[in-house]
Amino acid sequence: MIIFLIGFMGCGKSTLGKKLALNIEYDFIDLDIYIQDQESKSINEIFKNGEDYFRKIERVYLQSAMETKNTVIAVGGGTPCYFNNMQLMKENGLTIYIDMHPTELISRLRLSKKNRPLIASLKDNELSNFVFENLNERKGYYNKAHKIVDGSDISVKQLQLYCQ
Repeated sequence: MIIFLIGFMGCGKSTLGKKLALNIEYDFIDLDIYIQDQESKSINEIFKNGEDYFRKIERVYLQSAMETKNTVIAVGGGTPCYFNNMQLMKENGLTIYIDMHPTELISRLRLSKKNRPLIASLKDNELSNFVFENLNERKGYYNKAHKIVDGSDISVKQLQLYCQ
């Protein structure tokens, strides 16, 4: 089985995904790191070719990552929102949306802005607007997940229960 962790950037997909994979003895793929490894470029470098370019190669590598079985895949925050990626993930595994309140996301993202090309240059007020606007747009995709969990205080053991 493939378990896809989806949600807005900063919600903990990668951190929880690594721990979950270890607990259930699955492989783990962080889609962004997988893309970087395959392209031999950072996400920031890839984004210099434009978001459309990034989303196209993201789709290719999502399909490639899905060839593995017994894997937890943490996808990028925008992955479910492009092409038919959400449908593809739902048809090929279990999708779990890690839901988190925008204010909590904002406080987490303030600490990691430089590593995220979509928000790297935003001031604090711009970051708040970005999170509220984009989360509102993306929630419709995220809410299509098989399972929705509150990411504010979830443990790996609790997340594991959703995978059964």
